[in-house]
Amino acid sequence: MFKNKKIIIVPLPCYQYNQRAMSKEKDFYKKLKVSLTETTEFPTQYMFKFIIPTDEVKFKTIEEIFDNLGAVINSKPSKTGKYTSLTILVKMENPDQIIEKYKEVAKVEGVISL
Repeated sequence: MFKNKKIIIVPLPCYQYNQRAMSKEKDFYKKLKVSLTETTEFPTQYMFKFIIPTDEVKFKTIEEIFDNLGAVINSKPSKTGKYTSLTILVKMENPDQIIEKYKEVAKVEGVISL
């Protein structure tokens, strides 16, 4: 008559950790915006640098994020071929546009922003 239901209990410290991580991320982007505003004249040619696991799908996903912006993307495989470094040079109009691109790329699994 009754079906067994699986209940997942999330410990409070895990939730608190996620809240702290999100807070740190927000703080990072706030500081980045202030830094960009104080040190950069817009519009500007901005250089993004990422390290990704060598994977054509990940590369194409990042390429699509910068599509239609006139971005120049250079890639260089690591010595072992396990990772690929990406340097992306693109005209950005304001700090918010830069931050938005970092956030979009951060959604791609395994990406390291430099």
